[in-house]
Amino acid sequence: MLEADFIIIGSGSAGAALAYRLSEDGQHSVIVIEYGGSDIGPFIQMPAALSFPMNMARYDWGFESQPEPHLGGRVLATPRGKVVGGSSSINGMVYVRGHARDFDYWAEQGAAGWGFADVLPYFKRMENAPEGEAGWRGLNGPLHVRRGPRDNPLFAAFVEAGRQAGFEPTDDYNGGKQEGFGALEQTIHKGRRWSTANAYLKPALKRPNVNLINGFAQRIVIENQRAIGVEIERRGQIQRVRARREVVIAASAVNSPKLLMLSGIGPAAHLRQNGIEVVADRPGVGGNLQDHLELYIQQESLKPVTLYSKLNLVSKALIGAEWLFFKSGLGTSNHFEAGAFLRSRAGVDYPDIQYHFLPVAIRYDGKAAARSHGFQAHVGPMRSKSRGTVRLASPDAWEKPEIRFNYMSHPDDWSDFRHCIRLTREIFSQAAFSPYRGREIAPGEDVQSDAELDDFIRQHAESAYHPCGTCRMGARDDRSSVVDEKCRVIGVDGLRVADSSIFPRITNGNLNAPSIMVGEKAADHLLDKTPLEPSNQEPWINPRWRDSDR
Repeated sequence: MLEADFIIIGSGSAGAALAYRLSEDGQHSVIVIEYGGSDIGPFIQMPAALSFPMNMARYDWGFESQPEPHLGGRVLATPRGKVVGGSSSINGMVYVRGHARDFDYWAEQGAAGWGFADVLPYFKRMENAPEGEAGWRGLNGPLHVRRGPRDNPLFAAFVEAGRQAGFEPTDDYNGGKQEGFGALEQTIHKGRRWSTANAYLKPALKRPNVNLINGFAQRIVIENQRAIGVEIERRGQIQRVRARREVVIAASAVNSPKLLMLSGIGPAAHLRQNGIEVVADRPGVGGNLQDHLELYIQQESLKPVTLYSKLNLVSKALIGAEWLFFKSGLGTSNHFEAGAFLRSRAGVDYPDIQYHFLPVAIRYDGKAAARSHGFQAHVGPMRSKSRGTVRLASPDAWEKPEIRFNYMSHPDDWSDFRHCIRLTREIFSQAAFSPYRGREIAPGEDVQSDAELDDFIRQHAESAYHPCGTCRMGARDDRSSVVDEKCRVIGVDGLRVADSSIFPRITNGNLNAPSIMVGEKAADHLLDKTPLEPSNQEPWINPRWRDSDR
């Protein structure tokens, strides 16, 4: 009989952290169910190879959006990790906690106990970040966080251009002051991707009370409104994995709501349309879907200092060999080594724009490199008001769900994105870039009017791959809530959700860090532990926020 105290579905950012913490004292047995295979191999472990795993069927579920009506009917890729470590094994390795105000907003929306004071101790518990701001960062956690080497002179030019444009610098955007230009942090350790598989799961699996089972979760087994286990397909056979205490779904913002709906938990009418018996009518399941969109603003470089010269096969082979044998060189970075968090206008009290700067002009998927030396900024608004859905395409668990992000459906999204483009042009026009700045590759200097910019956005906006919100956490009496403040699914006992799907609203920046934090904090709720002592630290808010964007 496959049986344990806790069953975790998904070995990703939150799931791996849960496995590590739930098994830590040796008193509870844990089974982790993961459909994906091993993360061993250079495509995942070599940081510079990041564009490969998210485009490989071996490592990625291969989800994509429905045709997006406001983006000209384009279908956008929605990669999610199908591998040990989940999406932390295929992501861009940029480490961002989110802004303090993000979590205070969660608490205001009914997620009691998830304000910044409550979550900061969990961020500190999970981190090993010796380069960070003293007192704000963790030093003893399993998750190694570092800064890139920033050897390329373009990184310094980007940060200096921000200062010349009148913006703040920041020494640690994950410390007390997020706003400003500075070094980006990476989940990279000793030259390798430091996924949650490496940080949490593999150490946990060395314990006798943790088992990893390779299987495809089909549905949660529920008896008398209580989850008692999980039905999985394993080696072509249907098996039941039994939970003596609780089942935790940590399967992503796409697969977690899908699994709830397949198990009879979700919008009643939608479940009935698919012939699924309703166990709990929760209209919020699969709703509230959010993501970050971004654009690549690309500029030609007059000096041959960019990574363009490294894109040929010989250079790639040499970089790969140096990484393989010595874990050194260009293969050890994701090359997102500088960035910024800015406010879009006066009256916005904390950043709502994020920049990743890259010393090459190339797409995230590694395709369509500009045929010249160039550099680019990935830029996008952080708090879009657009909301989408995840819905079942059929009651067949193997069928991919229907994902509708509804990108750019709110009029503010368009003015926000136009501002991002014009702001990037202003930053690139500063004196710091004068020795390097050639022609604008994208959007191109002829793209100036609102209508022309909107056309560019419609054709070229890309997902930053930060889906969340589809099993929203909130008050139990709120019909749109799916889980309560302890991650318990409302209407079913013995079942929790803990991953980015529970975010009431998307956080400011990349989602890996807050997803891991959810796993850390949910583990304490599952074990009925007293939460960590709240912090009394006060984050920096720009004193000029009412009057200026900088």
